[in-house]
Formats: sequence, structure tokens, C-alpha cells
Amino acid sequence: MSKTSQIIFTVQLDDKNLPQKIEWEADDADFKGKREAKTLMLSIWDKQDSVTMGIDLWTKEMLVDDMNIHYHQILVKLADTYQSATGNNDVALMIKKFAAEFAEKLKLFNS
Repeated sequence: MSKTSQIIFTVQLDDKNLPQKIEWEADDADFKGKREAKTLMLSIWDKQDSVTMGIDLWTKEMLVDDMNIHYHQILVKLADTYQSATGNNDVALMIKKFAAEFAEKLKLFNS
């Protein structure tokens, strides 16, 4: 049997159309109601035009230090997802190595 699931993003904008608040909810989430987020980065592969479309939003509350950690986690997740989708371990490892260099450059894990 086919199933449909919805993920809903709600973005409150200020008078300059900059994100003030980002919330999300999903039918299949393990929680009820909305959750607040400081960033939203969504990539969509457009089947008709064979191009990646993207939405990148962040609130004023998103600190640069948090953004650095967020990007590092995105890079690690990208490597894992790429490996799972393609089975290409070499390129996934290359992305993970870049993520490690990124973290080192930003001193993300130094005490």
C-alpha cells in the first residue's frame, strides 16, 4: 500500500524578508507539533531540468560557531549519504577527509 507523508516548514520573516523564526513538523516524526530550527538548508534535484535547486535560510540567532559545527555535520552526513546512495567508498572517504580538514582549520574539536 502506498503512503504519503508531509514535512512542513514555516518561516516567519521580518520587515526586510529575513528569517526571524524557522519551524518544522513532520507526519512521521517521533514528536508532535512543531520544532524550532536556526537554519534550513534544502536541496532538491529537479527531474525536468536536471539541476539542483536549493533553499538556504538562517535566523539571526544562528551563531557563527554553531554554523561552523552545522556545516561540519552537513559534510559528514553528505559523505555518509553519498556512500549509501552510490556505493562509492573512495569518494565518500574523500568527503570525510575534507570534513576533518574543515574541522581542524576551524579548531572545532580543540579544548
